[in-house]
Amino acid sequence: MPISELEILLRLLVAAGLGALIGLEREAHGQAAGLRTHMILAVGAALAMTLSINLASLSGSDPARIAAQVVSGIGFLGAGAILRYGASIRGLTTATSLWTLAIVGLAVGDGQYLVGVATTVFLLMILSLLDLVEKYVVRARVQTPLMVSGKADQLQLETLRALLKAHKMGMTNLFVSRNIKKQTVTLRVMVIYSGRTPVQPLLDDLSAMPGVHTFQLGEPAAQI
Repeated sequence: MPISELEILLRLLVAAGLGALIGLEREAHGQAAGLRTHMILAVGAALAMTLSINLASLSGSDPARIAAQVVSGIGFLGAGAILRYGASIRGLTTATSLWTLAIVGLAVGDGQYLVGVATTVFLLMILSLLDLVEKYVVRARVQTPLMVSGKADQLQLETLRALLKAHKMGMTNLFVSRNIKKQTVTLRVMVIYSGRTPVQPLLDDLSAMPGVHTFQLGEPAAQI
């Protein structure tokens, strides 16, 4: 039995409301895919599901055909939400929330209001818990790139490793670049340390380190 136009409008309204909840949370965190993107996505997915059901009831076709295309196609939109900033990647959480919200829209479009609302509440709870985890666990450990350039005969990897260890810092992802003609070397590493560890003493020691010409801790700010 086809879904009435009034019922379709109701489902679209519910989907828009659920999309707004997730969109507001993402926009509050400065994500490009915010309120409008999530609302439009949820409404579009719900509309696709209702049309799929109505077409199937009229022609006897598979009601999951259009829905399946929504699930696969949302990956393209999710990929657009993922951005790379130097050595870090942002937007993975937003990409997954977009994909999940598309499923929520399909559920609401199918008339499964309770499932759609419950999933949205779960998603909000997960996103909120992620904030707490990042604040008290992830951000308690900082990982940032360090680049040090200087004289090849004086700037040694083991010296840098010992210096970081003295400041209770670890290192990983080593990359070494050597200029034979100029007799210089550049060391690039990822520095890992506690968020409570002061950084200034390390910078002072790097400045006084024999053979060091330049150094850079962290990624430069993105140019807009």
